[in-house]
Amino acid sequence: MKRMEYYVKSLIPIIESNYENFTTVEKNIADYFINNRSKEDLSARTIAQKLFVSEASLSRFAKKCGYRGYREFIYQYEKTFVEKQEAIPVQIRGVLNTYQELLNKTYSLLNEGQIVRICRYMKEAKKVCVCGRGSSGLAAREMEVRFMRTGLDIDSLLDSDLIRLGAIFQNPQNLVIGISLSGEREEVLYLLQTAHSRKAKTVLITEKDNGKFNEFCDEVVLIPSLKFLNYGNVISPQFPILMLLDILYSYYLEQDRNIVSHIHDGG
Repeated sequence: MKRMEYYVKSLIPIIESNYENFTTVEKNIADYFINNRSKEDLSARTIAQKLFVSEASLSRFAKKCGYRGYREFIYQYEKTFVEKQEAIPVQIRGVLNTYQELLNKTYSLLNEGQIVRICRYMKEAKKVCVCGRGSSGLAAREMEVRFMRTGLDIDSLLDSDLIRLGAIFQNPQNLVIGISLSGEREEVLYLLQTAHSRKAKTVLITEKDNGKFNEFCDEVVLIPSLKFLNYGNVISPQFPILMLLDILYSYYLEQDRNIVSHIHDGG
């Protein structure tokens, strides 16, 4: 896949961040600029007529976005459609390109059937246990917080002793998810092996493809390795894990639209 080689600063995030501060008329203006995908006549007169608003409303909208007026706003907005090489610092370009490459690699490794199966395991499990150490442990904690909101009975284990202790509580009704980028965390592998011997479902999230994992894991989910990227040493190790968790979360919610309604209602 082609790597992104230029970046254009867009006004869209600025508009979105101010959205709740807009009046009803200004939100109508905001919706137009957020959803517009073509470069056309964006003069105040044309847009005012098109949206059935006054030119004064456009000016007030622009000022709420941090500009002196509509003319300055639209000058910056039109730059979004200028496809050219932007002179940005090499460090910024390197990090952004690395994130883009990670997204591409995540997509390349993604197995939708596997994601669907894991979500089914989660839904059918009486108890879900997710574990990891270091950065993987922080991601495990994030997974607990996210999925707990759906009503899932899930715990995260971050301490080595607690991970080993957790092995004795596993049974066929449980699901154990281990996170180890290196695939070498002894306590994580111990929990998965013991849980598997006790007939629990087991899933390992890792960047290492080792056939031995299949002996005690129902699913081995591969995520991209940072060490093969030019700026991999400055990217948080959590990032590829969190991308996967977001995908799992999206599929899990899709299984039951009632869960989505419950979350949106503040339940």
